[in-house]
Amino acid sequence: MCLILVGWRVHPDYPLVVAANRDEFFARPTAAADFWPDAPAVLAGRDLEAGGTWMGVTRQARFAALTNFRDPAQNRAGAPSRGQLVADFLTGDELPATYLDRIAPLANECNGFNLLVSDGDSLWWSSNVGDERRELAPGIYGVSNHLLDTPWPKVGAGKTALAKTLEQLPDTSALFAMLRDDGIHPDEHLPQTGVSLEWERLLSSAFVRSKDYGTRGSTVLTVARDGWIGFDEQTWLAGAAPGQRVSHRFRKDAPSSGGESRLP
Repeated sequence: MCLILVGWRVHPDYPLVVAANRDEFFARPTAAADFWPDAPAVLAGRDLEAGGTWMGVTRQARFAALTNFRDPAQNRAGAPSRGQLVADFLTGDELPATYLDRIAPLANECNGFNLLVSDGDSLWWSSNVGDERRELAPGIYGVSNHLLDTPWPKVGAGKTALAKTLEQLPDTSALFAMLRDDGIHPDEHLPQTGVSLEWERLLSSAFVRSKDYGTRGSTVLTVARDGWIGFDEQTWLAGAAPGQRVSHRFRKDAPSSGGESRLP
């Protein structure tokens, strides 16, 4: 993911709300979000090149999501897949803090990342850049390709927009409109992350558009206090053309054969 916006215990009816965009090269093979055949409790997209995922939720309301930390000078060829960190949390049952303790040695071998993990009772953020981690208090959070709440223009704008759109739930259309914002921010507000100014401009928008690289998926996750989980994903093709739209609704801990709807 390249932009994750989170409302944690802010809305009275939805303790967890996540709105996120995944940016990637269009040539990288990807499976749209669905329940995994080899892990039926996990609902997530899948990176068909490395096997992991960037964001997902389980039938037990475990949630995890990841962004890369943008620093081309520090990237190491052959490093372990960061997407496996998300997949391993979703397929396990450890408490977030316990999981982060266990993966610390592997995390240090990976290229830079931000990782969000929640078991429904707590939400944690961790990064292997500076070995930072902490449990998050109720609030609005945003992370792109730097550390949590780094005031990049699209992070600040996204957090402000999320706070305003939460009141429209259960209607998620405003959340998707927020994720579709392709406005480029002024040069004087752009970070310097080791890529060209042309790329800094391109990547400054919430919704990234270019010929070979861009936003490939917009996802909205809602976990309601009454146990209903909503997962909506819009995939995007080259040229920002809409691809597959998937919507899942299911109750926490409900078996796959009941308490669920899937809309194509």
